Amino acid sequence: MDLLRKALPAAVAALVTAGIAHAADPTPQDWFKNGQATVKASKKLDPVRSRAKNVILFIGDGMGISTITASRIYDGQSKGGHGEENSLSFEKFPYSALSKTYSVDQQTPDSAPTMTAMVTGVKTIGDSLSVNQYVAHSEPSASVVSANRLTTILEQAKARRLSVGVVSTARITHATPAACYAHTANRDWEADSDKPDGATVPDIAAQLIDFNFNGGIDVALGGGRTRFIPNTKLDPEYGVKGKRKDNRDLTQDWLATRTNAAYVWNLADFHSVDPNKVDHLLGLFEPSHLHYEADRVSSDKAGEPSLTEMTAKAIQILQKNGKGYFLMVEAGRIDHAHHAGNAYRALTDTQQLSEAVQAAVNATDPEETLIIVTADHSHTFTIGGYPRRGNPILGLIQGVGATSPDRDLMGLPYTTLNYANGPGYTGASYADGKKANPLQAAGPKSFTIATAPWASGSEGHLPNAYDPATGRPALTQAIVQNSNYLQESIIPLNNETHAAEDVAILATGPKAYLFRGIIEQNVIYHVMAEAFGFNH
Repeated sequence: MDLLRKALPAAVAALVTAGIAHAADPTPQDWFKNGQATVKASKKLDPVRSRAKNVILFIGDGMGISTITASRIYDGQSKGGHGEENSLSFEKFPYSALSKTYSVDQQTPDSAPTMTAMVTGVKTIGDSLSVNQYVAHSEPSASVVSANRLTTILEQAKARRLSVGVVSTARITHATPAACYAHTANRDWEADSDKPDGATVPDIAAQLIDFNFNGGIDVALGGGRTRFIPNTKLDPEYGVKGKRKDNRDLTQDWLATRTNAAYVWNLADFHSVDPNKVDHLLGLFEPSHLHYEADRVSSDKAGEPSLTEMTAKAIQILQKNGKGYFLMVEAGRIDHAHHAGNAYRALTDTQQLSEAVQAAVNATDPEETLIIVTADHSHTFTIGGYPRRGNPILGLIQGVGATSPDRDLMGLPYTTLNYANGPGYTGASYADGKKANPLQAAGPKSFTIATAPWASGSEGHLPNAYDPATGRPALTQAIVQNSNYLQESIIPLNNETHAAEDVAILATGPKAYLFRGIIEQNVIYHVMAEAFGFNH
């Protein structure tokens, strides 16, 4: 049965191989035969109808379909192929659907209500984490929040003595991971200092540590150290102060309230963790968000693990529980790169997500583990023009048979990837605020990596300045394929926004066949609950 589920990827393997070897492109007969093979493989699929022992939910934050497409091409081109016929690991999953992402009060949502829908089965209002729509935004009362709390799939799993974990490249207190374990009407209340005076609802970091029912969360890996240490203590890596006013060191509370527990904050200590000896692992590798994958090795002072490494370690610890586990893994910085208007880092972080998914597939039994890959929402990220097959996805458009880049009506070249809004506005100046003539070759603005990530905005980058101007810059391949280039946008905004279109759901394993058609986002929870047998 496992071989049948692998038949679909095998059916397109010849096309992928042909794409990498440019001199041996598929013939018309190859295209036809591989199409036939795909249909035959689909007919042989045998859905796993038994219950799942484990469920792994992967979230590519902001990973709209255009992001998947561009990342697929980028990944294929980085391996020497044309790119278009390449597949990311999760694109090979046999079952898929589309998810409608709107929230109760938002046509274009934020990550809090969307993740709440996925882990509770109920849609709610913007900025709210695992509370229903009747709680007012920023409700300060703990009793009101408690009365309207929504039970999450993680909490249900823990109540049945399964192991549970959350992994993210964002702060572990950020909206997506927080929705799994926290209940609050303001996603920004990550530390007690973030709350207004008089608010009795616990902050998100405290909720993670104080959730100790049946041993509490077993694995939590991500960023956000300053939310866990008091403002009288300095961060061990950068020397900045913690953000807690209550004088609690939550990292020490983790160790004190859990058995066989470990806390790590750097790469060496992470690698030293023995999954056979540690049952509860807290890893906080940055004061704020983790580095983008493209910058992780070169920029991190003390070192931090990749999303793939964190996923593998989490599974090694959680799978010791014979009853099973629930694991949520978020590639959180795909979203942040899009907000910054920097396609390169969005694509490379999606590429890393694909590797993390493959690691999970390799480490689990397809007969007992449901793996879901989806997004909370999309972005205003577009793929346009008429580039020839194999044209560099980050490059200027060059059409079939052309010997130079295509031109717009002003006689200027343009790129395949762009944004509908954001900091790449063609009349913009630069992230450092310096003015320049946007018609000059040096005109396009570049991405700025915050040298002090704990001081950056909530999405991990600094605001941008603008120099109103007309016209477009004279782009070159060297400019647009630089990793720091910001793709052009139509509307000037400090931060690019989310988008409202449906996002993909791709799944494999027990009950994965239940994903079909276009569904409400909250149905994802109900498929997971059905897979676990929580509905019976």
